[in-house]
Amino acid sequence: MEIRKLAVIGAGVMGSGIAAQVANAGVPVLLMDIVPEGTTNRNTLASSAIAKMLGQDPAPFMHKQNAKLVEPANLEDDLEKLGDCDWIVEAVTERLDIKRDVYRKIEAHRKTGAAVTSNTSTIPLARLLEGVEDGFAQNFFITHFFNPPRYMRLLEIVSSARTDPETVKAVRDFSDVMLGKTVIACNDTPGFIANRIGGYWIQTAIKQTIETGLSVEEADAVGGKPMGVPKTGIFGLMDLVGIDLMRHVAVSMVTNLPDDDPYVLDYQELPLVLKMVEEGYTGRKGKGGFYRINGVGKIRESIDLETGEYSRSEPSELESAQVGAKNMRALVEHEDRGGRWAWQVLSKVIAHSASLVPEIADTLADIDAGMRLGYAWKWGPFELADRLGPRYVADRLREEGRDVPPLLDEVGDGSFYKVQDGHLCFFGVDGSYHRVERPNGVLLLEDIKRTSAPIEKNGSASLWNIGDGVICFEIHTKMNAIDPDVTAMLEKGLKLVAKDDAYKALVVYNEGSNFSVGANVGMALFAANVGVWPMIETMIENGQQVMKSMKYADFPVVAAPSGMALGGGCELLLHSAAVQAHAETYTGLVETGIGVVPGWGGCKEMVTRHMLNTKRPAGPLPPIAKAFEYISTATVAKSAQEARDMLILRKSDGVTFNRDRLLHDAKQKALSMVDGYVRPAGMELNLPGPSGKAALDLAIEDFRLRGVALPHDTVVSGEVGNILTGGKTDITETVSEDKLYELERESFIKLLKTNATLARIEHMLDTGEPLRN
Repeated sequence: MEIRKLAVIGAGVMGSGIAAQVANAGVPVLLMDIVPEGTTNRNTLASSAIAKMLGQDPAPFMHKQNAKLVEPANLEDDLEKLGDCDWIVEAVTERLDIKRDVYRKIEAHRKTGAAVTSNTSTIPLARLLEGVEDGFAQNFFITHFFNPPRYMRLLEIVSSARTDPETVKAVRDFSDVMLGKTVIACNDTPGFIANRIGGYWIQTAIKQTIETGLSVEEADAVGGKPMGVPKTGIFGLMDLVGIDLMRHVAVSMVTNLPDDDPYVLDYQELPLVLKMVEEGYTGRKGKGGFYRINGVGKIRESIDLETGEYSRSEPSELESAQVGAKNMRALVEHEDRGGRWAWQVLSKVIAHSASLVPEIADTLADIDAGMRLGYAWKWGPFELADRLGPRYVADRLREEGRDVPPLLDEVGDGSFYKVQDGHLCFFGVDGSYHRVERPNGVLLLEDIKRTSAPIEKNGSASLWNIGDGVICFEIHTKMNAIDPDVTAMLEKGLKLVAKDDAYKALVVYNEGSNFSVGANVGMALFAANVGVWPMIETMIENGQQVMKSMKYADFPVVAAPSGMALGGGCELLLHSAAVQAHAETYTGLVETGIGVVPGWGGCKEMVTRHMLNTKRPAGPLPPIAKAFEYISTATVAKSAQEARDMLILRKSDGVTFNRDRLLHDAKQKALSMVDGYVRPAGMELNLPGPSGKAALDLAIEDFRLRGVALPHDTVVSGEVGNILTGGKTDITETVSEDKLYELERESFIKLLKTNATLARIEHMLDTGEPLRN
């Protein structure tokens, strides 16, 4: 079964988001909904949803052009169009009668063998299948996406004995490769995996916050980073997702679970939450939530869980939150109320999770993956148990007179995960350890590290043999910033492939949250403050040299970015022979934001690509102006598709949707380029020089007069303009790459000697935000 077209029925937040992600994959999709009474546009619900998504940030579409692949339709006039679809996703309201009515319409019009799935998050599959004919049932199951569908990687699948395995496999494979999802098979139980445990975690955290007397800031400080939870913490997460939605999930869970389930036993309907929802305080989408921004003075406020009153939000001063950031055992043993809160929440979640294997999923590894991907936890509940020590958790539960789940007892003094023969294994309900299996086409550096040592390593970067003659260059600094040790190791990697016949290609890749945020500006600031200018010049020259060596290597160098590839990270992409980018790659030359220019060839590469673009407007200035616009405004592509528009990615560069497949795809791209590979020829450009810079200066002055550009913006942009137009040259002359490198170095040093640039760098390092001066 090949999936070439989809339909999504239900144009709400989830349905429209699913349709957008399908379109992002380049697959046409119908977005269908009912026809509201009295409307002249019978597709208004779907059309309005598409229009709304085009204006949203974060954007559901990876590129605005993708919206053209979503066809608005309705359930009265367009049902016959379902006959063209290979997969039909139902995402209507969580009412069984409405869903069954939709299924009857689908069955009357779908083609034979077309998959039909429900995005339900609360209704068991068994209930959805009641009274359904076998012909429909064999192609019907649950596919539970998480919101927002573009960004959340988890897809839970629930099938039955009546479901055709080949239909499930087709949807699973499509969702994996095309939509970028990690697909986890769940058992048919309320809430499946992530909401069953995630909902219990939130409920427990709120209850313990009230009982322990913590403020929402204190709970989020302890229950955020120290526990491996996103920085939103618990209350910030509820504001983000929607307090009303979380309450709806909780009520559904309590309704469908047995009376003796811990979820039901611990459930409390909080009057404050009811009041907040009734008054429109549903979180960020409403008037505010547990946090809000007071319109007067834009002050961040938080709610008092006892009084319901808002007051200025104050940061947590709990010592446990500070200690716990480095040591989870120290966190739960701390004597302050944050430590007591942390133990109660963690112990309940770990114990409850252990009691749910194999009820909700066959393996604890699936449960951990579900929580990492569905709720963005750094560690799943069993990984959390390993950090505390399973025996420690079991003994402490027993000392407190609480039940110890059999699985927690059975693992004993061992751990839920361990490495055997170089493979990661998990503890099974049979008492044995089993390998964590990877799908075909998944290659992870974390697995390679379990079976081998690096070829070479320093404190900032490593070289790994990933097989078939390919070396992986990995950066592992904070935020993967580039420092002299990084460039030195990259240079070693390039020389190693060049001289050793055992190697034939190099891939630049890591498994951090970000590919690289660019140069270590803190080091540059320190050097500037103490006046060590030769050190700075050497850093720039060495960076330029290694970038040049990448570009002109006699073998393919493939960059495989994911997350942010900014500044120097973007320059790594620009100097690679090819790029295999994760779809969620956010890249651009952002140096002007801290008052400098791209110094490792970024200006050179951008102006070269725009000058050589066959679709560019005629004349020397338009391509220069486009490169100038991107660099001077520090424009960042918010997807790999947008990066292609900016010419950071080329048409020949690849895009991978599933993050776990990125290294494999990059390796295969590198190997495909080896035979017959010829390094690029050196380039010389005809640039306009001072006459071109004068035109750019006029544009800069116009921005200044309109208040768009501030004083130092004009200084920095002027330096960018000088580089892009070639300095002291003329359109009749040619400018070499080495000359453009030289201009970059000169401008970088010149700007770094200004107080305004130093102020920008200091402000960025202190606050994480750019300074406009």
